Amino acid sequence: MSHLAETFAAAKADGRAALIAYLPAGFPTPIDCVPVIAAMVENGVDAVEIGLPYSDPLMDGPVIQTAVDLALKAGIRIGDVMSNVGGVVGTGAPTLVMSYWNPIERYGVDRFASELAAVGGCGVITPDLTPEEAGPWIEATDEHGIDRVFLVAPSSSDERIETVAATCSGFVYAASTMGVTGARTSVSSSAPELVARVRQHTNLPVCVGLGVSTGSQAADVAEYADGVIVGSAFVKALLESPTPGEGAAAVAALAAELAAGVRGNRPAGVRS
Repeated sequence: MSHLAETFAAAKADGRAALIAYLPAGFPTPIDCVPVIAAMVENGVDAVEIGLPYSDPLMDGPVIQTAVDLALKAGIRIGDVMSNVGGVVGTGAPTLVMSYWNPIERYGVDRFASELAAVGGCGVITPDLTPEEAGPWIEATDEHGIDRVFLVAPSSSDERIETVAATCSGFVYAASTMGVTGARTSVSSSAPELVARVRQHTNLPVCVGLGVSTGSQAADVAEYADGVIVGSAFVKALLESPTPGEGAAAVAALAAELAAGVRGNRPAGVRS
């Protein structure tokens, strides 16, 4: 059983969903990225997605685009992404990369999978890669023991969901809305139905992302999903913090609130 599978199994045994956090590599600064994520893990985040900064982020809303631009201006490249992954793996949390397909293809499919495995990364989320075009990626991830995560959306047909789910390992990413990423006042009402539809085609965990920003929302999603994915809310907290230290405290507090939500209770005190 992979580290990611063990994490989902442990959460299920506790009668709760897993909390998955996203942050771009090299953000808020190349030095502070891993310590900030460590604070999130220390306060209840179960698994981490490290975003690979890319100049044409089709799915990303303005908050994440701002963070990605800062990372790119700081000179973050794929080698730095791998370094960040290795650092986060050291916290004990299973760590995935979220990346658009073009950077992986240009870097070298097998090379990317091999280097990710070497630093302890457990999976990759590829939001714009379709199963029909994923042949080389499937081969590389199978060879190096890397989980593949593809996305389904409310507009996906049952046939499409079946195809995507059959190509996934690790978990299936259920995008709760057709829009770009971003914290919202409420999570799409279509999310529970989408999760139920996915479960008709796979026994893999189904995780919901796009829009969760509060403990209350996390609690709502945790009632029907196996994992709750939060990205923009963490990024926003860091962007609004005057210093990386204050940012770490802000995301630690948010992680504690979200972790309490997926556990069905109020947040406990934040550990420093």
